[in-house]
Amino acid sequence: MSLVSTRIDHAGLGKACPVDLSHLRRYTMGNVALETEVLGLFLQQLPQTISALKTAKTAQDWRFSAHALKGSARAVGAWPLAQLAEQAEKLCLGRDDRACDDVVVQIAQAADEVRHFIATLSEL
Repeated sequence: MSLVSTRIDHAGLGKACPVDLSHLRRYTMGNVALETEVLGLFLQQLPQTISALKTAKTAQDWRFSAHALKGSARAVGAWPLAQLAEQAEKLCLGRDDRACDDVVVQIAQAADEVRHFIATLSEL
């Protein structure tokens, strides 16, 4: 069974689905093994990318980390996470420190939702 054939009802949560499975299916050309591999690689890299944001010392490091997260989240269809990463990318570490701290918290929460969603897929 394809990951994308599994539907999880998020309507009651009042939130966007953490991962757009239709996008992932198109991205992987419907290859179930590739879907699983891409999601696994994304999950493996996610903690490192978030850590890089949290420990960024320069505005350039901050933007690079936010940009990397935005790209990888978009690749798998994790749109809410990608939107937060895009917001982070527009902030300037050293000038918008409070906003940077706030968006990192939001990113960590969105990442947890993505992890939980993907774990739920693998349980089905």
